Amino acid sequence: MSTYDMYTSPVAAGTWDVPAAGAARFSWEYDDGRQRLLDLYQRGKDKQWDATKRIDWDQPVNPFNVMETGDEFCPIYGSRQWEKLNQAERDEVNLHLASWLFSQFLHGEQGALTVAARIVESVPDLDSKFYAATQAMDEARHVELFSRFTKDKIGLFYPVNPDLAKLLADALGDSRWDMPYLGMQVLIEGLALAAFGVHRDITGNALVKQLLAYVMQDEARHVAFGRLALRDYYSQLSSAELADREEFVVEGCYLMRDRFIAREVWERLGFDVAECVEFTEHSPLQQAFRQLLFSRIVPCVKDIGVWGPKVRDAYVDLGVIAAADSDLDALMRSDEDIADRLEREHAAELAARKQEVDAAISSAAEA
Repeated sequence: MSTYDMYTSPVAAGTWDVPAAGAARFSWEYDDGRQRLLDLYQRGKDKQWDATKRIDWDQPVNPFNVMETGDEFCPIYGSRQWEKLNQAERDEVNLHLASWLFSQFLHGEQGALTVAARIVESVPDLDSKFYAATQAMDEARHVELFSRFTKDKIGLFYPVNPDLAKLLADALGDSRWDMPYLGMQVLIEGLALAAFGVHRDITGNALVKQLLAYVMQDEARHVAFGRLALRDYYSQLSSAELADREEFVVEGCYLMRDRFIAREVWERLGFDVAECVEFTEHSPLQQAFRQLLFSRIVPCVKDIGVWGPKVRDAYVDLGVIAAADSDLDALMRSDEDIADRLEREHAAELAARKQEVDAAISSAAEA
């Protein structure tokens, strides 16, 4: 069955063509490079992995409760709309929310794959080209695994969210080489990393936890790459040039805020969209979720030096300014440690299972 047959609403066959501006830049300097970026490139090579082999795809997933969480984690839980639903209808809500969420993860990763290739092409220095090449491989793996998970475990796809599509088009359509970095590495990847982290930490499903943890291990390097490259470059820009980047960040952050409203789900299910959006906007759960979503973006924006009054005012308005003091390096180290721990635990479980099977076979043979 084609993926097109699994979308909740029709998606035009063929490609979505985004005009890309700017030059393809070559560098004939092969000896010099920033050691921090070269070290990151080495880590990118060392940490490559195979999604088919590292992830245990046989682990079960209930499509009507993919995350294995309680009803209270549904965005409209407790609303008038939720209370009038029967259990079958609530199951359908959960199915569509899971489909929408993992579809957006998938589309975002394809965007990251395309932008990483764009960075290889347009960035002026070779050390950045080296690392961006490893990121392109990472993103291809992420597209592979999110596509497989959504198709095999959920069986339903949603089209790309319009807010995500706009930010991708804006980042790719700008001729300045740093704008794909800023749009993808800082905003889209930063938000995705936080969203992965929230769902990794709340899910009760082993496959979902494993999948998100391993993706986050890669994404931690990607955000570090954007920080290193942009911090060096932005320290040289004029105040007018920085102000232009600040405008882009502010617009991008509002788009990213709106990206997780799930308006498409409420429309597809025939609910009162305005009521659902209004409820989720003011629910304590959604407000806490938003704080966590921006926990990776705000300190990164501050770190790279795009931190004028307009940006700070936007973060006050969004209610996420407190995230500016987050320890981004500690968060990234934790992401990598959690992935390593889960891999060790899963390997131990597999070894124990094998011992049980071997013992059962041995006992049967002796009898």
